[in-house]
Amino acid sequence: MKILVAATFAALISQPVFATEVIDNPLTDTGSWTELREDLIGDVTLADGATLFTVDAPYRAHDAATVPIVIRQTDLTAAPITSAMVVIDENPAPMAADMTFGPAMAPLNFELRVRVNQYSNVRVIATTTDGDFMNGRFVKASGGCSAPATKDPSLALNSMGQMRLKHFGDTPQMSTPRREAQIMIRHPNYSGLQRDQITQLFISAHFIDKLEVFQGDEMLFTLEGGISVSENPVFRFDYTDNGDPAFRVRAQDTEGNVFEQTLPKNAQS
Repeated sequence: MKILVAATFAALISQPVFATEVIDNPLTDTGSWTELREDLIGDVTLADGATLFTVDAPYRAHDAATVPIVIRQTDLTAAPITSAMVVIDENPAPMAADMTFGPAMAPLNFELRVRVNQYSNVRVIATTTDGDFMNGRFVKASGGCSAPATKDPSLALNSMGQMRLKHFGDTPQMSTPRREAQIMIRHPNYSGLQRDQITQLFISAHFIDKLEVFQGDEMLFTLEGGISVSENPVFRFDYTDNGDPAFRVRAQDTEGNVFEQTLPKNAQS
């Protein structure tokens, strides 16, 4: 059983998750945003984010339960993005993730996987010292929040909290310290809308709601999440290596479980 878990874990983290192109699926004017806006951000003025950053997402999702969303700052002369909120307008809980980023994450190139429950705008509200900006994509997907978990519940709970770090490319020279990393955390991230496949009863919501990632004592990013972050969350990102040999990752879920792990940067994945 342990061999099966390890093999499955390795296969999941090795899957490429960065989107390879920007698809012409801009935000639409329809949907729930007008009602959501006041609850989520109040009367904050939002500038057009298209000149500051891109949001890559598939027009038609291959798997509604694991939709890749890539946020990439493209204007390198502008102030860096220090925080971002991912909103999926038509999801039962639209606020998918509220994130903050340390200086080492600039310029931002960050991916996470989310659930999309029905055709919806997926928007990113990014903040810099110059103000707040919005950009996003329209995604055709359905059933992501109620899609059955991919693993047996007992197996999912037994492996909950396991973490894996993967780097891409060679260890950088001191003159070029930018690196690309991926962190995966095993957790079923139950949405509360899924049914047990045997009893057909709803599984209670149980998901990671807080995440902190550091290199040494330097914060890379933090995240407050909801039910829309996918099962076994994966985060892929660029960062400036400060020379510390390891990441420190701390995750907390809605049942009060805390998972902490030190992940050596140059260990074999």
